[in-house]
Amino acid sequence: MKKKLALALALAMTMSLALTACGGGDKSSGGPASNPGTSNPGEPSGTSSSQPSSGLSAKDGGTSLTFTTGGDQGTYYGFGGVLGGKVGETTSTTVTAVPSGGSKANIENMDLEDAQLGFVQSDVMAYAYNGERLFDTKIDSFSTVAALYMEQVQIVTLNPDIKTVADLKGKSVSVGDQGSGVYFNAVDVLAAYDLDVEKDIKPQYLSFGDSAENLQDGKIDAAFVVAGAPTTAVTTLAASNDVYLVSLDDEHIDKLIAASPYYSKNVISKDAYNTPEDVTTVAVGAVVIARNDVSDADVYNFLYGVFENIDTLGHDKAKELSLEFASSVTAVPYHPGAVAYFADKGITVK
Repeated sequence: MKKKLALALALAMTMSLALTACGGGDKSSGGPASNPGTSNPGEPSGTSSSQPSSGLSAKDGGTSLTFTTGGDQGTYYGFGGVLGGKVGETTSTTVTAVPSGGSKANIENMDLEDAQLGFVQSDVMAYAYNGERLFDTKIDSFSTVAALYMEQVQIVTLNPDIKTVADLKGKSVSVGDQGSGVYFNAVDVLAAYDLDVEKDIKPQYLSFGDSAENLQDGKIDAAFVVAGAPTTAVTTLAASNDVYLVSLDDEHIDKLIAASPYYSKNVISKDAYNTPEDVTTVAVGAVVIARNDVSDADVYNFLYGVFENIDTLGHDKAKELSLEFASSVTAVPYHPGAVAYFADKGITVK
């Protein structure tokens, strides 16, 4: 695990250096992006010294943080790189986004002190904090930074005859890596339709990129992809194929939410992948967490870099960011640096 993370970090650092050489930014005039803290805010010491209209300032004394995201064909990695870059430009804290195995791996890496920040699904975060499902024991070495956007449960197929979850019975279906958050999302959705993931379908344990490739090659019939839509792997597949997403009906959505309240009803626009119509599904939250021992300044700076610069983030998911949603997590307490930032915005969090 440590070796893989080290390789990913080295790759991310190499890309960062290449971007700098191509004019991606020079931080020689200031330290890494600043950190959040409970002390009085200081002036940002990154390349940008301008302050947003809110009048807040980033914190001095930021450090370098490793931000584990997800697979390189998912939203976590692409958006994580954008967020890390903006924090580095506007504060004294440096954030390096690296690819990873996703939510469960990110929590485990953080618990092993191999990373300081990570993307997680809201349901997986709660499982870890409570020591259930994916986790044999409680892990509480992390705290909440912010909820950023909703991750839709996307059931992707190239077969127009697969119209409902019930149509997946007997089919070869990718359900994510075994024991992953995606796997348990598949378990939950199928159970709402009285289907068992191990008995009623032919489960394949594939990453998003591998799922798209296997759909393309006709090796599987459908795939569960849990990520913010549009998702890179599905967008790539849709570029050369007619992609269809399976809708969930209200009766089964209500049944699912009653059994697992981490979900909420969600609609994916037909424009996401040029599907024939909008698709109704469920979603969980995409949340950034931090190790409890990350400095208050660094967490404050992460939030400052993101929420004081939403208009310049340059990513589709930036349109979904809001302070109201960011401060809505109740399953896991917020980091003190996040508490300080939200307090400065007039918001009280747990």
